[in-house]
Amino acid sequence: MAETVPVTVVDGDDRSTIQVERGRTLRDALLDAGFEVYGRVSKHANCGGRGLCGTCGVEIEDGPAPTHWHDSAAARFGYLRLSCRVTVEEQMTVRLVEKVVWGQLLPDSSGSDES
Repeated sequence: MAETVPVTVVDGDDRSTIQVERGRTLRDALLDAGFEVYGRVSKHANCGGRGLCGTCGVEIEDGPAPTHWHDSAAARFGYLRLSCRVTVEEQMTVRLVEKVVWGQLLPDSSGSDES
């Protein structure tokens, strides 16, 4: 039997822990566990985990250091890491984010001033 690693998934107000086989991509593990890493459109039209479309982004609160060029850019500029480029080798905490179009996040409406 393969060794597993605990991955805590934060989805809105829900928090759960799944056991992931060491060496699997985070994207595949999340999808197999029933979590959605894509937006409405990119759920049907994406690169299939090849790191090309940028739509499977998640926030990694506690996890591995960036190794892929996209991960390094995400760390530097503060945007999401691609779950298809993260290999699960150690315990981590992942936050799923709501996306609107393609891989884009919902705008932050907390500072809006509507009259």
